[in-house]
Amino acid sequence: MNLKVIAFDADDTLFINETYFLETEEKFCALMSDYLSHQGLSQELFKVEIANLKLYGYGIKGYILSMIEAAMNISNNTIPIEIIEKIIQYGKELLEKPIVLLDGVQETLQALHGKYKLVVATKGDLLDQRRKLHNSGLGHYFHHIEVMSDKQEIDYTDLIKRLEIQPSEFFMIGNSLKSDVLPVLAIGGYAVHIPFHTTWAHEKIDHTVEHDNFRTLEKLTDVLPFIQL
Repeated sequence: MNLKVIAFDADDTLFINETYFLETEEKFCALMSDYLSHQGLSQELFKVEIANLKLYGYGIKGYILSMIEAAMNISNNTIPIEIIEKIIQYGKELLEKPIVLLDGVQETLQALHGKYKLVVATKGDLLDQRRKLHNSGLGHYFHHIEVMSDKQEIDYTDLIKRLEIQPSEFFMIGNSLKSDVLPVLAIGGYAVHIPFHTTWAHEKIDHTVEHDNFRTLEKLTDVLPFIQL
């Protein structure tokens, strides 16, 4: 490998994220338990989330709006204003969750800093992702922070052009095979999958990945011997 740029996903690669969404979903289901079963509520919320991605993109603010819309759908527009207020409160609490770094993040970034150009390539709301990175204390490690509207081949191609490198000089690390691995491999880059203990259903794929430029590693620090520092 002749790498110049190592890119990191943020949520559930650098710090905890999906765990907080699951906690909020549990609160939503408890709040709406008079209307449907827990499974039915989760399914309705997920359906609304996916339908809204093209309008709101990824992130907490879109999730708040989707919770409100799901509650209205489930209740046939009879939901009391108090429940809508509660949902907004849950969303604000989600925005204020503490930043908890995952194991090995500081060690890995310290080892790579100065040897490669490090960037963040993550999806989500621009303001929220920049806030989280600032509060994480990790910002000084990164040459560039890219908050992407999506993570398709074209999005990575555009990023690589802005970084003025070739795809073969780009190395992506993330917890999502769908977003962090497959598009990067498709354009000729390298990718490592670091699984998180829980994955949003929208990010799951139903097949294994086999590619010369790809590895699944158990933890972030395992990246260091893999790229042969």
